[in-house]
Amino acid sequence: MHIRGDHAELVVGGRLDVRSAADARTALHTAVDSGHGDLVLDLTELDSWDATGLGVIMGAHRRAGRANRRLVLRGVPPQMQRLLVATRLHRILAIEGGIEAESLPRV
Repeated sequence: MHIRGDHAELVVGGRLDVRSAADARTALHTAVDSGHGDLVLDLTELDSWDATGLGVIMGAHRRAGRANRRLVLRGVPPQMQRLLVATRLHRILAIEGGIEAESLPRV
């Protein structure tokens, strides 16, 4: 997993899973705490995430809310969009362009 960027936009790539969760959590919390306004997470380079990785995203979402910021997901890959719809988290998280559940391909 790699994360690059600053307190306004981060690009997350590789695998966001139990092995990378601690590093990702630290990077996201630092970005939330050191900026203001929206924090954009660009996920176009993300290969996969597991439940732990999704938990990191949700934790950053909650932390951003407490800091009067908004976490915005950009470039969510289709397989991850399906997971957000299945868990109904697409209704909670800010997703650039939104997710139309009906338009997602079925697996």
